[in-house]
Formats: sequence, C-alpha cells, structure tokens
Amino acid sequence: MEKFTLEILFHIIGIGAASGLIYKDNSLYLISDNSSYLYEYHMNSQDLQRHALTTDPTENIPKKDKPDFEAMTTFQDTLYIFGSGSTANRNKMVEFDLAQKKKIATNDLSNLYEVMQNFASIKPEDFNIEGIMHDGENWYFLNRGNGIANKNTLLSVHAKKLDQEFSLMANDYKLPKIKGVRTSFTDAVLTDNAIYFLATAENSKSTYHDGEVLGSIIGRINLETMKIDFTKKISPTNKFEGLTVYSKTEHQIQFLLCEDKDSDVLESTIYKLTVPLK
Repeated sequence: MEKFTLEILFHIIGIGAASGLIYKDNSLYLISDNSSYLYEYHMNSQDLQRHALTTDPTENIPKKDKPDFEAMTTFQDTLYIFGSGSTANRNKMVEFDLAQKKKIATNDLSNLYEVMQNFASIKPEDFNIEGIMHDGENWYFLNRGNGIANKNTLLSVHAKKLDQEFSLMANDYKLPKIKGVRTSFTDAVLTDNAIYFLATAENSKSTYHDGEVLGSIIGRINLETMKIDFTKKISPTNKFEGLTVYSKTEHQIQFLLCEDKDSDVLESTIYKLTVPLK
C-alpha cells in the first residue's frame, strides 16, 4: 500500500475541544465535547456560525455538567448529534435540520444505551460512545475502549429510527497498542461498505478522566466480514476525535480530521489525511 499523508489544512478560531465533524457543500459542521453549540464553518468565507443545541447554550462547560457531544452523523438533510453515554447526563441525541438550520428534536437515549450495555456486556463505567454512522437502515455505534475493560465494540442497530423496534449485534475488537497502551475508537465514517475509524492511545483507565496522549491510528472494518482489514499509525502525538470524507477517487480517499487538545482554548486545527486505495 502506498504512503499515507497527513497535513494541516487550516485553523478555526472560535471552537475548542473539537470532537466530531462532517463535511458537506464546502462547509464543516463541528461539535465540541465541552460545548452545547453546533458550529458551522464556511470554508470559502472562513465564517463561523453557532447553532444552539440546548436551551441555555454555552462553551467550556465544566466536565461534570457537560452533555459531552462526542459523535455526529448525517442522513439526507438531518444531522444527528449524540452524547457519549459515559455519565447519566450524557444520554441525549439532538436532531438538527440542515435545510432549516435549526434544532428539530432532542431525544433521551438512556434506555437504548442501557440495552446496549446489557447486550454487549459493557459495564456502565466502560461505556463511552465516540463514533456513530447511519445509512438509513442501520446505525453503527462505536464504544471507545478507554475504560479498564478495553471494550472497543461496534454495536450495529438495525432500525430506520432509534425509537422503533430494532435488532442489535455487537462485535468486539482488539486494537493495536502504541507505547504499550491499547488504542481505542474515537470516531468513524461509513463509505463503500466499510467503516474507516480513528483510534487513540491515551494513558488512562477511565472513560471520564483524560490521560497522556501517545498517538492515533486509522483503520478499516469490512462490513461484510466485520473484520479489521488494516490499521496504520498516523500520528505519535495527536488525539484525533473527528473524521469525515473530503474527496474520493478510485485511487484514494481524502479525509478531514479534527483533534481534541483537552484544553479551554477556543481554537481548532483541521487536518487532511490522504489514504491510498490500491
């Protein structure tokens, strides 16, 4: 396989602790795990807009109070923004209409998250959803295995909507280590019947407390076999938490990535990662 390339594309002033992003129509939609806004960044004009996701939106929310928006996916004209489920106040899903540019619903996923934990034998202290994808028929949830049990789990929910009857499947993965620390899922995107995922090694045994960042990898899960068909280390220092498709040809895919620097500084760097396909 040809060489992967990672480069800084641009900086965005006004958003920090970026935890997810989606590229659409030359705009980036970003979430932050310590903010209750959805950010819309127009790449041509470099204009940044904020859209409220809660009644009293704010930034740099204290850790114990934050909704911890860690995952985001899109289908048609709707963005779905998810709390991580790592504490009781992090179980919300917000639906945002891209055409109307406004929040249209807030859903409590406490019951769904509890079913997932029981089905996949994930203890509450090991539950931490960091990546979600939706194709109209299925929802794919990635549990980040940064708890004691290292439960890197893909939970596949077959349902058009999450409040309908569904079937559930779980697959566990043993991800590579960096400097002796197991990497854990931080985000993913669905394309060409495969899941491309990010995973980071963070020297902590808690889904709540941060630790020393030791680097990040990218990998791919084949949805037919549910097996990982490659992983590749892409950084020795970055904690990448957001992944979206930027462009694609028969020879390569270009992704945009964002990182969580675990700080209160309202500034984010957007990276471009080029992955060869042949």
